[in-house]
Amino acid sequence: MSYRFDNVPDVRNSLQEVSYLADEGTAGVVYLGDRLQKPILVEGPAGTGKTQLAKSVAEMSGARLIRLQCYEGLDESKALYEWNYKKQLLRIQAERNMNGDGSWEEIEDDIFSHEFLLTRPLLEAIQSEDPVVLLIDEVDRVEIETEALLLEILSDYQVSIPELGTVTANQIPLVFLTSNNTRELSEALKRRCLFLHIDYPDLEREREIILTKVPDINEALSDQIARVVRSIRQLDLKKAPSVSETLDWARTLVHLGVEHIDAKTATDTVNILLKYRSDIEKTVKEFSTDETLNTDSGSNGSPQRG
Repeated sequence: MSYRFDNVPDVRNSLQEVSYLADEGTAGVVYLGDRLQKPILVEGPAGTGKTQLAKSVAEMSGARLIRLQCYEGLDESKALYEWNYKKQLLRIQAERNMNGDGSWEEIEDDIFSHEFLLTRPLLEAIQSEDPVVLLIDEVDRVEIETEALLLEILSDYQVSIPELGTVTANQIPLVFLTSNNTRELSEALKRRCLFLHIDYPDLEREREIILTKVPDINEALSDQIARVVRSIRQLDLKKAPSVSETLDWARTLVHLGVEHIDAKTATDTVNILLKYRSDIEKTVKEFSTDETLNTDSGSNGSPQRG
């Protein structure tokens, strides 16, 4: 059996090469997911890099990424497979026009074949001959019945199609399931998976992420952005700013030519970080009393004009 990764440092270094800054714990779970051939359940707040982890693992390993975006109402026909009914009807009509005496059994054998099967992400992932990273995104959005279907697939990596029989995996994909904790997942699904919690990064790591992801930003501004965002997350908000929103804010400030964030700059651009009016009002009030934002640093924080 061949493995994707040699050791944990190999995973961490390879992720860094594709601009994903993983800690030792994250790299270790990815390594074990590959070695043990077990799905990885990644939980944590929205926007902390759960989906990006799966994308980065696919990129660094040269595997094909197949994504199943979960939503309320997702069923087997969208997750697993369905028959191409229009094509089947056309074939039935053509067969009857050409062979009026053809039996239904002969037609049935023809139309319920692989030629008429529309594969969806789950079946596509296990049928692939090449290495695959399967991302089942926001699994907490599906109903219990669909979760049971996922559990069945991930337990044996095979699918039973009544008309065709059992389809067994050509290779075991590396599977990531992400959850924003909007509901509790079943114990059975959790037992099947390795668990990884990705929280908001600490100050140093978020500063590194900003420097890695935002071109032309300087260290001083990235440090101040990370500190301001960290202080905002400590407030009692409906939704704290995510890492992706931190990066959006950093890019905004760079585009505006800001070199130092003062209270006015922070207030004028806070809507990039926060999306609820109550959160914005509470945060702006904090800005007015934040000494680090109300100290003259020699730079007025205004957009540069030239």
